[in-house]
Amino acid sequence: MESAALIIELEKRLPRKRFEHVLRVTETAKELAGRFGVPACIAEQAALFHDIAKFMEPSEMRRLIEENGEDVKLFSFHHELWHAAAGRIIAEQDFGVQDQDILNAIRYHTTGRAGMSDLEKLIYIADLIEPGRDFPGITELRNAAKLNMDEAMRACIVHSVRYLIDRNAAVFPDSIECYNEHVQII
Repeated sequence: MESAALIIELEKRLPRKRFEHVLRVTETAKELAGRFGVPACIAEQAALFHDIAKFMEPSEMRRLIEENGEDVKLFSFHHELWHAAAGRIIAEQDFGVQDQDILNAIRYHTTGRAGMSDLEKLIYIADLIEPGRDFPGITELRNAAKLNMDEAMRACIVHSVRYLIDRNAAVFPDSIECYNEHVQII
């Protein structure tokens, strides 16, 4: 799908603030793509799709996940995580995305996972550091993204897991595996 047509579709599906977030993530992803040697057109497509299901009803996301063989462990965690799996399904079924790397980047942009591709890492990082984000530690994460992709991914997953632990929130198993992988390689 052409980016312009997808942007129009996203504007219909998302509240204004979320739509603007998606556009900022897309610009950040294209910038990181140039820095890290990922094709910008692929990064752009994955970034545009990453939150397409963010404002679906949880019951509809649940139905999509159940009917399409996604990991039902998701249902044991906050429904905030569900939109990534639902988004992957929508990108594939409704928009004809067939590139598995793009689909995985959409699917794992909230949790991460062990063995992420460069595109998956790039979308995870871009979603966390886009210019509209403002939280303690954001400067350090943005600085890490200026170094190299693995350092940026390590900093981002450490930040995310620490954030959840500090709030006594459950951490999805894929995030723990991603964390373990990245703290062991540095």
